[in-house]
Amino acid sequence: MAAERSTADILDAAVHVREAARSATTGATGVDTVLAALSEVMAYDHASLSRWDPLRRRHSTLAGTYPDDATAYIETRLHQDPVFPVLRGPDRGGLWLTDVPRRLLAVSPGFQEVLSPLGIEDGVAQCLFAADGRYVGMLNVSTRAPLRTADPARAVVTLLTEALAAAVDSRACPPSEEVATATATATATAPARGARRPGGLSPRELQVLAELTAGRTNREIAERLYITPRTVGTHIEHILAKLDLPNRAAAAARAAAWGIEPSS
Repeated sequence: MAAERSTADILDAAVHVREAARSATTGATGVDTVLAALSEVMAYDHASLSRWDPLRRRHSTLAGTYPDDATAYIETRLHQDPVFPVLRGPDRGGLWLTDVPRRLLAVSPGFQEVLSPLGIEDGVAQCLFAADGRYVGMLNVSTRAPLRTADPARAVVTLLTEALAAAVDSRACPPSEEVATATATATATAPARGARRPGGLSPRELQVLAELTAGRTNREIAERLYITPRTVGTHIEHILAKLDLPNRAAAAARAAAWGIEPSS
């Protein structure tokens, strides 16, 4: 692929990425086709799309070309990297490596232990959020050659995030063995009331309810569950309404009575 491409070429390639993402969302093709299409938007040396597992609190790689040790870092340690809170905001675009403050790179295990030994000079890490505010996963793209500052690929990757989020979102994708396992785990760990979840609460509402037992604020809960504080507030409103309780303290007491506790 030529080093210099027109904006029209990149936009045309972006359309192919969106089509691949839609196909992956319906289960017609695999997520690996999305990464293949993305290589036409920007030439990369390594890339991955991963799904966030809120129950296990780790990422799971759906498709990727990173070496095993780099993949392991993305899956189990990236969300604890000092750079992660900077790129995690749902309102921001992707965080390009060349835009990360040097002071952060100096203390980032992801850069010092993973990217730097691979000779990575540029790339982007993009957190992906569903329309309802849920954090669903990440796009990671790395290249040994720095991109031009004005490269239109920078803007195009940001424009593709909704399609990419749908491709990795377990709720948007057809049921799979992985999703079924996660659902079974959530059901098994939730206290039973007959054959239903307590109070008719959703799995996410049960997670928020569990966090209330620890006395955490909306912002603290948002940080732990990778959603926005506003979304946490909405979940709490629904919890109080469903359980017919006056406040969050009463909700926490009800959760404690049910034996619901936050994950470690």
